[in-house]
Amino acid sequence: MDFASTEEREEPGHGALAGLKVLDLSRVLAGPYCAQMLADHGADVTKVEPPAGDETRGWGPPFVAPGTSAYYQNLNRAKKNIVVDLSLPAGREILDTLLRDTDVLVENFKAGTLAKWGYPDEELRRRFPALVHCRVTGFGADGPLGGQPGYDAVLQAYGGLMSVNGEPDGPPLRVGVPVVDQVTGILAFSGILLALHERHRSGLGQLVDCTLLDTAVSLLHPHSASWLAGGAVPRRTGSAHPTIAPYDSFTAADGPVFIAVGNDRQFAALTDVLGVPGLADDPRFRTNPDRVRHQGELRAALEGPVAAHPRAELAALLTARGVPASPVHDVAQALTAPQVRHRGLVVEDGGHRGIASPVSLSRTPARVRPEVRGAGADTREVLGAAGYDDQAIARAEADGVVRAAQAPPPSGRSST
Repeated sequence: MDFASTEEREEPGHGALAGLKVLDLSRVLAGPYCAQMLADHGADVTKVEPPAGDETRGWGPPFVAPGTSAYYQNLNRAKKNIVVDLSLPAGREILDTLLRDTDVLVENFKAGTLAKWGYPDEELRRRFPALVHCRVTGFGADGPLGGQPGYDAVLQAYGGLMSVNGEPDGPPLRVGVPVVDQVTGILAFSGILLALHERHRSGLGQLVDCTLLDTAVSLLHPHSASWLAGGAVPRRTGSAHPTIAPYDSFTAADGPVFIAVGNDRQFAALTDVLGVPGLADDPRFRTNPDRVRHQGELRAALEGPVAAHPRAELAALLTARGVPASPVHDVAQALTAPQVRHRGLVVEDGGHRGIASPVSLSRTPARVRPEVRGAGADTREVLGAAGYDDQAIARAEADGVVRAAQAPPPSGRSST
């Protein structure tokens, strides 16, 4: 298989965010994904793990090394790693020292944790006025559910996403990827860049406040727009679109194919390719509102003609006529598809295989540095750079404030 090599990418120090110092106190998905995107674009990111570690290290199988799951690996590459017990006063003194030389702080503690440790928002702003503080929570810090923890699926349920996902006669379903967590990570990345841009003018940092709830509700379009405009509670439509038809998955001769008709011209082209041009003149199907009102009849009229074609052949014929269509790929088919390979979206370096940054820049492209550090692999180096001498570091280790470990092997696979 063809994979993009990191050798073709920019050398360290040349990314768009080169020189930016980031402290990643987050765990699980949204925060680590945000920090990884910053690292891919050149930021110097240090992940601070508690002694128990980020729980996603154990979210497997598969595992890429003892104590490091594939899940963890693909959210925490290109970060230095230190282990500090922030529940201890001495650990918070270390945090205090590290923050003096930090541009961006990313954290997803339970709301109120930093304040309990002596870092309420106003204190952070007073002591570190240029710091961009990105906070990721489930429901926010205040309000009726302020401070309540939340995982992706919980917010899919609370935020309405599950209610519109699934078959019309089936139960609500969780979206098959952690879409709320991942989009929150992307929005956090965007918010940090906005705050950094504004800092060039004011010299001041600010709070980037991201919640999984805000993300979930923002993803409800077009269902939210429809309810706000008409008051009808949206129903589940399976893979079909609620306001466009035909925009759905059909069964071709050798498997499922998705056909997305966005206008009347495309519908006429679809009926021509399928050999049923008369459907375009049928009063039930002439316009999109007509087709939406008669979706069941339309689907019944299209199923037979679609089933007569192999899906890849049909998708190619439709695309050539300006009708968007694609075979419904599984994950393996998607990650080995020619266009995915052409875009360099799957990267391979030594023992690492992962997904590239989705943000492409022409002059300063993202550089995937695949190494995933073991827990505490950079504790001594980072603390030494922050001004701690060998004696102080050894004393902190002996007291259980920090933990140091050997760096992972050069293959890019981490060890603990």
